Amino acid sequence: MAPDSASAQTRQKWLAVYYQVGSISVAARRCGIARSTLQRWIKRKELEGFEDRSRRPHHLARQQFDDEVENLVLQIRQTQNIGKIRICSFLFQQHSIQVSVATVGRILKKNDCPPIKRFHKQQPFIRYSRPIPSDRVQMDVCKITTGIYQYTAIDDCSRFRVMYTYKRRTAANTIDFLDRLIEQMPFPIQRIQTDRGREFFAYCFQERLMEYHIKFRPIKPRSPHLNGKVERSQQTDLQEFYRTADLKDAHLNDRLEEWQFYYNYQRSHSSLNGKTPGLAVAEIGAETPFWDDVIARYDPSKERIREQHYARDKQVASHRRKSKT
Repeated sequence: MAPDSASAQTRQKWLAVYYQVGSISVAARRCGIARSTLQRWIKRKELEGFEDRSRRPHHLARQQFDDEVENLVLQIRQTQNIGKIRICSFLFQQHSIQVSVATVGRILKKNDCPPIKRFHKQQPFIRYSRPIPSDRVQMDVCKITTGIYQYTAIDDCSRFRVMYTYKRRTAANTIDFLDRLIEQMPFPIQRIQTDRGREFFAYCFQERLMEYHIKFRPIKPRSPHLNGKVERSQQTDLQEFYRTADLKDAHLNDRLEEWQFYYNYQRSHSSLNGKTPGLAVAEIGAETPFWDDVIARYDPSKERIREQHYARDKQVASHRRKSKT
């Protein structure tokens, strides 16, 4: 019988990993939990299943209120339409009766009092996204474990992604990933947006971007929300791919390539109204520019080598504007 709750389904997956590898230590490391936690659920599986135990106390304290207090609480609730905290305050101020908030809550629950309806003005939800693919690609590096760093690039509009792992975060690896990105993206890239990591501010990497006629747009320091799409996609990798992946596998990048294909062409996305990134690219393909258009729009005079230090970078930009005027 399949478990009902999401936590019970997660525990069932832990045991499935354990039965597959046959080792508590390896299974716990893959699932990201303690060995003692996995051992506990292995022992509890046959007796109680995967569901949480009831947290209800075995013995409840005797009732701390009488009928007079109960009737008074219900009367205040009906006439004043206030919550349990304000009911406690009202009882103490107007009737000199001191009861706890939990006691009032038990009275309301005992009599099936519906919760107070609170009316909030709904704010329209606005999802930010670039209008066409290739307009902006977010890039980041995520440390999976010691000696494994995943480079990730995601298109701001279509959520199409390219991923690859390296042993270190270096400028050479960043250039190699850039070449892979240009080769695997189904459209030309106009801008690349990164955080202020050292691997992105090497002169050789920025010069390679200029050779490809790609604009470099790093975000402000301590502003990961500006790179939110790539940050969130890496969280998906940790939850859905690396939780069951063998990090010691010599062909880890091959497995990652399979996951990349599944992510781009088979996995539906709520941000795309259930579509896949590949389908989103195909639907807006007519509006996506070609490399010739990107090169024609690229103005080398407006691009420069950027500094990793944000304040110094702003000073350089200000000095450059003043020199032009």
